[in-house]
Amino acid sequence: MINGNMSLQTQLIWLFVLAIPVACIAWTVTHEEVFKEIHEYCVEKSKTCKTLLQRKFFYLLTCEYCFSHYVTILMLIITNYTLLYTDWRGYLIAGFSIVWIANLYMSLFVLLRMDIKKERAEATLKEDEVKNQAPGGN
Repeated sequence: MINGNMSLQTQLIWLFVLAIPVACIAWTVTHEEVFKEIHEYCVEKSKTCKTLLQRKFFYLLTCEYCFSHYVTILMLIITNYTLLYTDWRGYLIAGFSIVWIANLYMSLFVLLRMDIKKERAEATLKEDEVKNQAPGGN
């Protein structure tokens, strides 16, 4: 049964929209400087805790893919979003779908950042070449 509250088109729009904050939060917590100390603490704990369960718990806080599952669960609780079905199956399908789309977004973000860094490095090299070729350049 299709979710009675929303058309399939609306559900799909929600899927792609809800994946945006999931990707943003998961990436920020696991990669950005603002959470650097927390991230380093969790990385260390994921390597040094005595029990496997403790090590895995802390690892799940350092991996953007893993962390996106937690953020997705929170997002599903906040929004009550389901996909295709209105019962538990709709939550399950929605959850894994949001995680998958969010991780596509994060992969695209990584590619975009790498491309920007490459362009900056190439521009810096060209600037250095021009400086070295100009009269009075070092």
